[in-house]
Amino acid sequence: MSASDRLFAQPLAEIAGFRFDQRVAAVFPDMIRRSVPGYETIVAMTATLAERYAQPGTRCYDLGCSLGASTLALRSGLGGRDCTIVAADNAPAMIDRCREMLAADRSSAPIELHCADIRSLAIDKASLVVLNFTLQFVPPAERGALIRRIRAGLVPGGVLVLSEKIAFADAALDQLMTELHHSFKRANGYSELEIAQKRSALETVLIPETLDTHRTRLRDAGFSAADVWFQCFNFASLLAFA
Repeated sequence: MSASDRLFAQPLAEIAGFRFDQRVAAVFPDMIRRSVPGYETIVAMTATLAERYAQPGTRCYDLGCSLGASTLALRSGLGGRDCTIVAADNAPAMIDRCREMLAADRSSAPIELHCADIRSLAIDKASLVVLNFTLQFVPPAERGALIRRIRAGLVPGGVLVLSEKIAFADAALDQLMTELHHSFKRANGYSELEIAQKRSALETVLIPETLDTHRTRLRDAGFSAADVWFQCFNFASLLAFA
């Protein structure tokens, strides 16, 4: 069981920005549950998507796997199909805890776990690729290349699941969605100090984009279609089809 997230209840000078280090890994399940509306639904539906789209003899990728929640969802959706799951994250602290989570799972589908930068990870013979709240941490100038590499590595009929915090072109709507997100956090027990300090720590690390920007990038990378299957406030998940 993870500890309760109180990382941003301390003075900002002691936080020194946002990093996926041991402190974050220790509280991550509580942090993301209380911070990302719809996260648990998106993870649960990842199993449903794997059941539909994972093809025998292919690979399923969880890119930016953190502690392995989506990896385990993929595994549960495979049934007895002959698929290998490739899970990768560039934070050693997250990978260490992910390895513990995977070891406790009794499912049999093979998992390759990599501590690696997903921008250089080989993607090949993939029928399903999951990017759950990962692309938003990649520098914007490098996102197109990553999406093109994913598209090139998908087999015919392959699917990309792309979940992100999103921005809105309309300033008033963007402000409204931000306020609703903060209300969600308050309802989950975060103080005004914690909300403000986490926002400050993330503002140069997590760069959201509009849905139109995501759709254009996916189209330019060669995906035949892409659209939203889930959204709550300023968090959304898209399906993109090879």
